[in-house]
Amino acid sequence: MMKNWVSAFLLFTIALTANTQALTKTEQQILRHIETDYAASLQLLKESVNINSGTYNFNGVKKVGDLYGKELAALGFAVEWITLPDSLKRAGHLVATRKGKKGKKLFLIGHLDTVFEPDMPANPFTLLSDTTATGQGVNDMKGGDVLVIAALKALHKQGLLDDVTITVYFTGDEENAGYPRAISRGDFIERAKQHDIALAFETASGLHTVATARRGASEWRLEVEGKQAHSSGMFGSAGFGAIYEASRIINEFREKLSKEQYLTFNPGLFIGGSEVNYDTAAQKGAVSGKTNIISPKTVVIGDLRFLTEEQKEKARANMRQIVSQHLSGTNANIFFKDGIPSMPPTAGNASLVKMVNDISVAIGYGEVKAGDPGSRGAGDISYVAQYLDCLDGLGAAGRGAHAPGEIINLQEYPKLIKRAALLIYRLTR
Repeated sequence: MMKNWVSAFLLFTIALTANTQALTKTEQQILRHIETDYAASLQLLKESVNINSGTYNFNGVKKVGDLYGKELAALGFAVEWITLPDSLKRAGHLVATRKGKKGKKLFLIGHLDTVFEPDMPANPFTLLSDTTATGQGVNDMKGGDVLVIAALKALHKQGLLDDVTITVYFTGDEENAGYPRAISRGDFIERAKQHDIALAFETASGLHTVATARRGASEWRLEVEGKQAHSSGMFGSAGFGAIYEASRIINEFREKLSKEQYLTFNPGLFIGGSEVNYDTAAQKGAVSGKTNIISPKTVVIGDLRFLTEEQKEKARANMRQIVSQHLSGTNANIFFKDGIPSMPPTAGNASLVKMVNDISVAIGYGEVKAGDPGSRGAGDISYVAQYLDCLDGLGAAGRGAHAPGEIINLQEYPKLIKRAALLIYRLTR
């Protein structure tokens, strides 16, 4: 089936190339190389998808890194593996660099790990039709990683990587970054600062939108105390108890803050009773209680997502104010923990969309616009968004990421490779 699909694709692209008068001769040669090398790109995707690389499968993450590293080394990149301290319990990162003096300095971002650990049901790369395939991480984001390699191969074939500065940085723990983040993302951030533009190849929403902004993610923990007493004293001298107070707080969060655009806060764990034990890191707890005992303790943990640092700080201030208005006989405190920063929209990011749009129109794919930031969560690019212009959502398109049966759209995949290759080419001229 793969050979038949590739043949049909080549016939289609020959006709398409005839309509690319707005492209230079060099750019048309780039597109033709992507077409002729497409079968090899699919083979590389299949091989990498069939290696389990769940975040905690360190050997698998490293094996995928070795596979991609060999491809990048063949393109003249200096390849290295960034190890992390054993205390972080993460595999490390793949970094490949070329240094030169032409054009913008580019920082290309991907990740090697998936959410699928070895103890989960296997889902190997499988062609479902001429236009779709399934497999663990095929869309998020081994499809994006292979897209980067395929685009760079096309440029290398034409000698267009000579004297340019490009760093390819594929992290090994994007799905669950190690703590402290200052260590797990320290090298990542410092290298990014040496570049002009960051391009991330997380899942694309399709051919017509890219991401100029991504929401950040942080954590919060609410701890509530009440007077333990016989239930007959409820609403009287014993007060309202910890569970009622926690419920009041969470409900007021919803009532007063839930209508602000791009702001969300989710209580993911809520436990209360006579005896409460919880593990924030493991996000689990054990509780016991009786119907005739007023709960003395309740704990709620959740996340807070935001588009800008200002929005995050404003939300935290409002949440603290709500927490401070205690019901009778109760006390409560809320604690916040930073996670992944946001990638706010900027004029520089918008200018990159215009370039992608010009390329897309020239090839014949139609217009490209900035997507809705609310549709995307946090990602690695957010760690460097304050330092350089950024664009995300340039990877493979598909559906069902993080779920069994994850799918890649093979009809759009070669088009996305072409678009990325021309974007890298134009930025490095």
